[in-house]
Amino acid sequence: MSNLVRFGVSIDEDLLHKFDQLNEGIYSNRSEAIRDLIRDRIVEEEWQDGEEKMTGSLTLIYDHHQRGLTEKMLQLQHDYHHLFKSNLHLHLDHDYCLEVIVVQGKAKELRQVSGMLIGLKGVKHGKLTLTSTGKDL
Repeated sequence: MSNLVRFGVSIDEDLLHKFDQLNEGIYSNRSEAIRDLIRDRIVEEEWQDGEEKMTGSLTLIYDHHQRGLTEKMLQLQHDYHHLFKSNLHLHLDHDYCLEVIVVQGKAKELRQVSGMLIGLKGVKHGKLTLTSTGKDL
């Protein structure tokens, strides 16, 4: 870590109390909680930029009885094979499956391809979560 800088922050007492309660048992001190919030915001900016290489997961819940859905999902993953690194498939019940796919690539392309998968008929819910290595944070 680079040189530490100390600075003061003015904050409403009630807001600070809620912040402390939210982070109780997670962070050893306020400074680390604030550093984590700043890192998260920087990563979010990188994600919005679209040109940074990101790593993340795409979570899909889908009805495996939907005609042609599995084939469409596989075709998209093959068409963009350079983005898909690994996956986990779980049968939730008789009708629904959970697919967690590890992805890596430019944020813009990951958002685009994830949107295509999430938008397929039979996908009930989907969410893309991206992060960076944080090497520059």
